[in-house]
Amino acid sequence: MTLTEDLRIADAQGRRVGWRGWAALIVLMLPVLLVSVDNTVLSFALPDIARDLGPTSAQQLWIIDAYPLVLAGLLVTMGTLGDRFGRRRMLLIGAIGFAAISALAAFAPSAGWLIAARAGMGVFGAMLMPSTLSLLRSIFTDREQRRFAIAVWAAMFSAGAAAGPIVGGILLEHFAWGSVFLLAVPVLLPLLVLAPLLVPESRDPRPGRIDPISIVFSMATMVPIVFAIKEAAVHGFDLTIPALVLVGLVFGALFVRRQLRMEVPMLDMRLFARGTFTGALLVNLLSVVALVGFLFFVAQHLQLIVGLSPMQAGFALVPGMVAMIVSGLVVVPIASRANDRVVVPAALAFSVAGYVLVALSATDADLGLLVAAFVLLGLGIGAAETVSNDLILSSAPPEKAGAASAVSETAYELGAVLGTAVLGGILTSLFRTGMTLPPEVTGSAADAARETLAGAMAVAEQLGGALGDQVRLAAAHAFDSGVVVTSLVGAGLVVAAAVIAAATLSTRPHTSEESDVARHQIGTDPR
Repeated sequence: MTLTEDLRIADAQGRRVGWRGWAALIVLMLPVLLVSVDNTVLSFALPDIARDLGPTSAQQLWIIDAYPLVLAGLLVTMGTLGDRFGRRRMLLIGAIGFAAISALAAFAPSAGWLIAARAGMGVFGAMLMPSTLSLLRSIFTDREQRRFAIAVWAAMFSAGAAAGPIVGGILLEHFAWGSVFLLAVPVLLPLLVLAPLLVPESRDPRPGRIDPISIVFSMATMVPIVFAIKEAAVHGFDLTIPALVLVGLVFGALFVRRQLRMEVPMLDMRLFARGTFTGALLVNLLSVVALVGFLFFVAQHLQLIVGLSPMQAGFALVPGMVAMIVSGLVVVPIASRANDRVVVPAALAFSVAGYVLVALSATDADLGLLVAAFVLLGLGIGAAETVSNDLILSSAPPEKAGAASAVSETAYELGAVLGTAVLGGILTSLFRTGMTLPPEVTGSAADAARETLAGAMAVAEQLGGALGDQVRLAAAHAFDSGVVVTSLVGAGLVVAAAVIAAATLSTRPHTSEESDVARHQIGTDPR
């Protein structure tokens, strides 16, 4: 009997998989780890890229933004195509393309070339993440095993995010900036060799036709909205922001209308009528907003106020990432015995405590306190996202796992940009209004000092002496005072996620795939 036949029989009967299934899980973690590292490592390479390629300020933003914009616009499309043509096939195509384009990016001769390569990476990156999550759905049909597999999936994503600054620091200390892109090649090569041997293919046995109009509407929905959020975070609010959001909403309405009229839609909109599915999505979205927002101000505090290097700041965040990994694994047996409306809000209470700890002591926060706060935040989010990701997958029929995974990934991408835009925007605004400079600091120096914490610290360095120390202290006070308010907003977002979980998630523990399937038929049991 072949491995594929073995796993398919296990799926059909709802049996627990053996070592071969866990070997497949290990293989599927390679692209997850790579993509999560890639999300954080590039920002550390940007100064070297700027010195080498000489991009304009606008080009620097596009070097960062081209990848997530294209990725967000194509996630739903690629997830649906994976359902149709095969999720493993889509994964392998994505791995080949991502590795090849990454190699081109590593040797980019100009900023324009690098921007184009980053956009190409977004195309192939959109094939990777939905495929990994949907393949877990097809391999692990036993509910408890699947939750454990999803916990490992989330753990690898967290580990990659934590490793990004560390890996980036090591690579950039010894090699040129292109090394952060070449990292994709040794990570994805084992995937290309082992996935055909260990990962079984799965697809929708009755796929609908490819609808180019739906694909265009999907991209035209996500790209303007994500771009508007990023622009608001970087440049502040102006009239182009609501205009872009309006364009995205119009195309979103057209997309929904078309899906409802199609006999076999690209994305089954009836999924969103299920309270569990929509509630789990919102929990994921708000959790990611809270997590990314926290990292936004903690990374700045550790590097610019405490004085840690990027690599040292990365190591300081490791305990929180470990807590996130451990809680995601520990919650699996708990969730099999308790209902989700209790488990998820209880987990998120730890995250609220982390934010409150920062809010109560941000103006006098030392390294140990911030590490402890991030551990609390990680404990809650790690457990909550493991449960919510499983609910998203199990709410959809197995043949639509790719589309459901893509929706989950889209929520993650939106949460990431909203975390920077909303919490980062609030903090930036509070910093600017709270920054009180000595009267001796005027002109362009004053403007730079009021713009960002990094700008203020650069001005303090240039001024030196007692005046520089005054600017440094004023900037630290303004920033940390803003962190107090921002932390309270973050705590409020986590509370909102807990309330949504308590109101929408399932009320019964899940111990078997049979009960799972029975309760998750689309259009029935709306809770």
